[in-house]
Amino acid sequence: MDGFYDLLRALVHYGGHFVVPFMLARLFFAKEIWLKAALIMVATIVIDLDHLLADPIFDPDRCSIGFHPLHRLWAGVGYGILLVLPDWRARAFGAGALFHLAIDANDCLMGGTL
Repeated sequence: MDGFYDLLRALVHYGGHFVVPFMLARLFFAKEIWLKAALIMVATIVIDLDHLLADPIFDPDRCSIGFHPLHRLWAGVGYGILLVLPDWRARAFGAGALFHLAIDANDCLMGGTL
């Protein structure tokens, strides 16, 4: 059963990072820009570059929320501020980054590290 749970956890995590942003963008952005907004939201995976600052870079028993710099509360506040800016690109990045944090938090919950 652990193998199935690990597979489910990976599907939820990576599906959340690479599939769900397209659904969210389709719901919340105008017809003309939803695809671009979705791609920006997926591009927020770039905040995972802060994992390179950790030793070891990947630790399956470590929760990234609160540990890595771009996964901390102050960063989340910054991403939230982007939601109120008039530029749709900034809003897409803010929404994607906040959703990224939510997906990572869910992964921590599923992994028992949060």
